[in-house]
Amino acid sequence: MKKNATLNNRPDCKARTTAIRDAMEILSGKWKFHILGTLMEGGKMRFMDLLREIDGIAAKMLSKELQDMEINHLISRTVMNTKPITVEYEVTEYGRTLEPIIDEIAKWGEAYRNAMLRKHNSDD
Repeated sequence: MKKNATLNNRPDCKARTTAIRDAMEILSGKWKFHILGTLMEGGKMRFMDLLREIDGIAAKMLSKELQDMEINHLISRTVMNTKPITVEYEVTEYGRTLEPIIDEIAKWGEAYRNAMLRKHNSDD
């Protein structure tokens, strides 16, 4: 079966694939959804609290991911005038628009894990 090579040239399809590419570029990486989910559940959090909460992430990676998400207006960074300086992170209003997507991904992940466990147990 020959694929229709002009499909991606249709304006509606091109706009959709461009939007998907943009979203995946902004949200790519192993940690962004985890960080966003943690901040959505925990509210404002300090860097070290996030580091403790997100199992397996390195400080350098957390810092990079937080910077990326701040640049893309998904989280905000507030520097408090304390000694030592305290920095808090929280999800922006725009970042909160991802909450239903994160919820659906979590549901899918749970269903997938359960299905694989059932399959594994039935194979025994």
